[in-house]
Amino acid sequence: MVVDNDLLQSARDVVMRFKRTNSVAISYYCEPERNISLARNRAVLESKGDFLALIDDDELPGEGWLLSLYRTCTTFEAGGVLGPVRPHFEIEPPQWILAGKFFDRRSFATGTIVTDVRYMRTGNVLLRRSVINGHGAVFDRRFGRTGGEDADFFKRKLANGYLFVWCGEAIVYETVPPARLKRGYLIRRAVLRGVGEAALGRLGIFNLCKSLMAIVLYTAALPMFLLTSHHHFMKLVVKDCDHIGKLLAACGLVIVKERSF
Repeated sequence: MVVDNDLLQSARDVVMRFKRTNSVAISYYCEPERNISLARNRAVLESKGDFLALIDDDELPGEGWLLSLYRTCTTFEAGGVLGPVRPHFEIEPPQWILAGKFFDRRSFATGTIVTDVRYMRTGNVLLRRSVINGHGAVFDRRFGRTGGEDADFFKRKLANGYLFVWCGEAIVYETVPPARLKRGYLIRRAVLRGVGEAALGRLGIFNLCKSLMAIVLYTAALPMFLLTSHHHFMKLVVKDCDHIGKLLAACGLVIVKERSF
């Protein structure tokens, strides 16, 4: 199934050509409003079967990806199974990108119960239909232009008692284009991540004070880190911007309002 999140249906011809030349059954749908939550909700609505596997449109599955997810799900009787997402660079990245591991994501041993939404994304997950259908809406449209809809989804499902485990063998590879290998991209992504944290309602008075203190300390330390290695400097800049995004959003100032990258 393909849900084209484009009013102009730019993917339609590609899907139809594939459908004519392959025996694999495929359906095409269009969600005209640009909103990743609505596109995913349309996919859920049109899907059939007891399981739903989700992968992003800029990712490629590794060998045995889906089978590994399914086996882990049945073995551990989980409501859903998550897997690692590894970067696939279109060009050789700068050394500071590799040294800073800006596109590396944490992974866990197979069978690990996952309860922290920071490590729960829809870019690599298998969900039981019962988890998707239960307890209200699937993906909240409010996060459809900023990101964070997956964190919100898993936060609600965890609160309702569903079990999610990890499968280290179910690997997908995320394409990293040259445009993302720039400092500006990492900064905007960090600020928007902070906006998402605020939207998820995680910023009580304690966390606000924590972010304020972090901004003061990180900003004061930047000149010193500039004299060391560039990847350490940029990691501190990213952390600083993450907290800046949170604090500004909590004050009603959203300087990066949606994902345009």
